[in-house]
Amino acid sequence: MTTHHIQTAGVALLAVAACFASIAGMATGAAQSPRKILVAHRGASAYAPEHTLAAYRLALEQGADFVEQDLQISKDGVLVCLHDLTLERTTNVEEVFPDRSVAGPKGRRTWNVSDFTLQELKRLDAGSWFDAKFAGERIPTFQEAIDLVRGKAGLYPETKGPEVYGGRGFDMERLVLALLAENKLDRPDSDPKTPVVIQSFSAESLQKMRKAGSALTLTFLVSDLDAGRGRWLTDEGLKEARGFANGLGPAKALLLADPTLAPRARAAGLTITPYTFRSAGMPAGKTVKEEMADFLYRIGVDALFTDNPDQFPRR
Repeated sequence: MTTHHIQTAGVALLAVAACFASIAGMATGAAQSPRKILVAHRGASAYAPEHTLAAYRLALEQGADFVEQDLQISKDGVLVCLHDLTLERTTNVEEVFPDRSVAGPKGRRTWNVSDFTLQELKRLDAGSWFDAKFAGERIPTFQEAIDLVRGKAGLYPETKGPEVYGGRGFDMERLVLALLAENKLDRPDSDPKTPVVIQSFSAESLQKMRKAGSALTLTFLVSDLDAGRGRWLTDEGLKEARGFANGLGPAKALLLADPTLAPRARAAGLTITPYTFRSAGMPAGKTVKEEMADFLYRIGVDALFTDNPDQFPRR
């Protein structure tokens, strides 16, 4: 190996070490991570169908520090990666199982994930809706996502609708923690190359994980669409959130509406990871890269969720 190659390899190793040192800082609730963290939202979902292995692979290629997995549960109790509780938006379920719908809101036909076994879910095309070149992409299991991402980036699973699944007889938190334990990823220091952060909009879901003894990093998501959740953004609410979470994941609009939110969250001991930054829908004359830079380096957030990992502004 030449001197040049040795120096290049050394720089690469230092960069990797810095990345995981920053992630470790997030895991311990540090005041502010020294290195900004990129979370690929549903994978590289601006360029490939969300929550498919194709989107996860591309996120890794584009330098994601973490890859997000929204989690649902099949009829036979398997965790799968899908954003919606229903299948019709991102699969061809209407063609494959036309007679398996149930009545949804306003009488709309809908196909619940939990009404289908894993074998049935694997029959669905989860790629064609996005682009014909992704025809044949399947809904991945959480285990398949772990197998793909492990050693290359961190995992950032979200418990989606845990109360809904609880009403259907499932214990989502137990399933998530059990699968992470099976993969020896259930402790903060289990695998330095594959850190795990669990996120949820449900305070109860995160509290349940804490009560179960999990020491993993937890991020509490807060929407700008539910006025009733505003209590979590008060000083008292942030302090309460710190009792069961390491980080706050606010909708980005909340940080713009209240310039005091970021410093107050940090003062409460919470890291800040806003969502969602995407090229789609950006105003004329603005770029997603510029928007992300503003939040990272002016507002001072620790990390962010983006559909466009390749546009993340490293410094």
